[in-house]
Amino acid sequence: MEMMNNRVSIIGCGNIGISLLQGLLKEQTIPAKNITVTRRNIEELAHLKESGVSVMSDNIEAIKESDLIIIAVKPYNIESVLEELRKHLDPGKQLLISVTTGVTISKIQDIIVGTTMYIDEDLMESATILGACGIAYVLRFIRAMIQGGIQIGFDAATASVIVNQTVKGAAELLIERHQHPEYEIDKVTTPKGCTIVGLNEMEHNGFSSSLIKGLVASFEKIEK
Repeated sequence: MEMMNNRVSIIGCGNIGISLLQGLLKEQTIPAKNITVTRRNIEELAHLKESGVSVMSDNIEAIKESDLIIIAVKPYNIESVLEELRKHLDPGKQLLISVTTGVTISKIQDIIVGTTMYIDEDLMESATILGACGIAYVLRFIRAMIQGGIQIGFDAATASVIVNQTVKGAAELLIERHQHPEYEIDKVTTPKGCTIVGLNEMEHNGFSSSLIKGLVASFEKIEK
């Protein structure tokens, strides 16, 4: 996405936030109409309204349409602000930057349950496929699970609850234990049991193959 089309929010627009904002406005890399700034006392930001920048005190509302979120609050406020925003962040679409002094990345990760890693620049498109497009792939899998749950007897609402919690539990299992998925699968597939029968039937019908082909197809599309 070109910078001119990005939407930016500066949360806690004090002295540092104002400096960053002035830099953005001076360089004109992002239109003023695409910038939202927040502060508890918005009267102190009243002079910004003439520039076309949106000014508000509601942090959650400010980040709703943002591609880039800059946290510029005081160190003693950052934990409460991140807790406020945590459930409203979209890791697949939004970039979070902190300019708050003395607060480490690991501290921010602990609060928002995020993960940071460095990858080569030439793998950014691949990261988009796994981290962004991948959300749709997982949701399609969940939808199929729910449909199957309905077929074997559950109403849609009950099936949704069971499937959502099952997927959440499986992900947390891998995150906490740092094991390969197949290791955990082997622990729940008993000889001649119902789990292995279901898994084998899915593989006979190309379950893993179709998922891999979908990933590759999306990657080839984004490369073009």
